[in-house]
Amino acid sequence: QVQLVESGGGLVQAGGSLRLSCAASGRTFSSLIMGWFRQAPGKEREFVATITWSGSRVYYADSVKGRFTIPRDYAKNTVVLQMNNLKPEDTAVYYCAAGTSYRGFQVPEPDFWGQGTQVTVSS
Repeated sequence: QVQLVESGGGLVQAGGSLRLSCAASGRTFSSLIMGWFRQAPGKEREFVATITWSGSRVYYADSVKGRFTIPRDYAKNTVVLQMNNLKPEDTAVYYCAAGTSYRGFQVPEPDFWGQGTQVTVSS
């Protein structure tokens, strides 16, 4: 089992930044695939970004490319989602996830989920 705990959500104005953190514990290993997903009110959950536990592969959804980055803090077993130039369309609950395979097109298939953290961007 892998346990994931997100933190760092909040309320910001458009153009602002937030830094989300996902602390991982349990059976983590170098081949684990980490991912960030989000779900806005009334909408389905969508893929945001992914990074391998080793940091060797990173991929972002088109909607966040150039604005979001997911550097990993190896020393603290933490995966970070740095969100810059936030837009109202980014408002959602953000979930950290982990798995061992892909659905395709670099989108991970999660086996474990965090509880989520709310991000609200006002216009």
